[in-house]
Amino acid sequence: MRKVLFNFLLVAILLLNFTGCVALVAGTAGGAGTAFWLGGKVSEEVKVPLKKTVNATTSALKSMRLEITKTTVKDEVAQIKAEYTDKRVIWIDIKKVTQDSSQIEIRVGMKGDKEASTKILERIKRYL
Repeated sequence: MRKVLFNFLLVAILLLNFTGCVALVAGTAGGAGTAFWLGGKVSEEVKVPLKKTVNATTSALKSMRLEITKTTVKDEVAQIKAEYTDKRVIWIDIKKVTQDSSQIEIRVGMKGDKEASTKILERIKRYL
């Protein structure tokens, strides 16, 4: 009986230990993925209300002849998705900071083309 109990406890401890390692590895991989994703973004706060910032973003993308594939606007956040002709995806998040200011975050492609993102941001600022 002691041997069975000992084996049961040993297996339980090993399973808990293994589960912890899996969680640690998954957490580390998730953290690295998040850091990679955030690393490719260009972000700036502007002293312009959300609605006007969304309109300026739409105008800027159209002036660059970029296809807007999706626009979602809620009370305090807007998301605009567009594409270059080479199918690189553009993600633009606009968040309301205050009644009179917004945060613009732009990411181009999976790797985060900062040069392209900066070019889009500069064009948006012309329309603000």
